[in-house]
Amino acid sequence: MKKIRNLFLVASLSLFVNATFAQKEKTVMVGGAAMYPSKDIISNAVNSKDHTTLVAAVKAADLVSTLQSAGPFTVFAPTNEAFSLLPAGTVDNLVKPENKKMLTGILTYHVVAGRISSADLMKMIREGNGNATLKTVAGENLIAMMKGNKIVLKDTKGGLSFITIKDVNQSNGVIHVIDHVLMP
Repeated sequence: MKKIRNLFLVASLSLFVNATFAQKEKTVMVGGAAMYPSKDIISNAVNSKDHTTLVAAVKAADLVSTLQSAGPFTVFAPTNEAFSLLPAGTVDNLVKPENKKMLTGILTYHVVAGRISSADLMKMIREGNGNATLKTVAGENLIAMMKGNKIVLKDTKGGLSFITIKDVNQSNGVIHVIDHVLMP
């Protein structure tokens, strides 16, 4: 009986400590789920109902282990709605095995090495007289600029994407949610 009581006390204490730790973490809600700074990019992203297409694409491109590594990475994460703005059939075509290289290129175009907060981006934009050039993991450039008080990304094709949720901190970087898919 004493062993059962001790086991119960240990289990209760463990739950209390974990709940207390979770309450102390500054989470951001994305896609109806709390994003925990103590978790990596993938461990958080899989919980966002707004990023199921992105997660499926990352899996199809075999980038899960990369985005779970130490990083740090800055990820500009398009929502499901952003993917739905692409021409009909684009996503279905990209996730086919024969298009893995193209998919990987598009996804890595959404990733910049390092942890770049929105404050860092705004500073870079100011210092660049209204534009900041970001080198993506894909090796291509993105241009960051301000439109009013919003940060906007311009891709190589001239497409624009607004950051809609900024500074979603992760253990291995930061995510900024965007409203359009960026195209290299």
